[in-house]
Amino acid sequence: MRRLGESLLALGRIRLELLAIEVQEEKDRIALLLLWSVLTALAAGFGAVFVALFVTVVLWDTHRLAALGGSAALFVALAVLGVLRLQRLAGRHTTLFQSSIAELRQDGAALRKEPPP
Repeated sequence: MRRLGESLLALGRIRLELLAIEVQEEKDRIALLLLWSVLTALAAGFGAVFVALFVTVVLWDTHRLAALGGSAALFVALAVLGVLRLQRLAGRHTTLFQSSIAELRQDGAALRKEPPP
């Protein structure tokens, strides 16, 4: 019984270590994703504003209102597309701790002497 208890404790410790590693990896991935998303959005925003200003200045004498209206429409359309994309991304989720769950299933199958799924 003592060896069984030690084995169960070691198995639990290993699974918790795997879980901790997965949490850290997911945290690092999300932080990096957020950083690059913000930097990309800022660069794209500044670029779009400068392109709109350039087009407006080029067309100032002939079609300045059309240039300003077109730029505004473009930015509104991009904002709507961004909101739709964010909603789609927010609705899609993956199972957290997939490796830990798979390992626990394999452990349960091994204890029941069944082939793993």
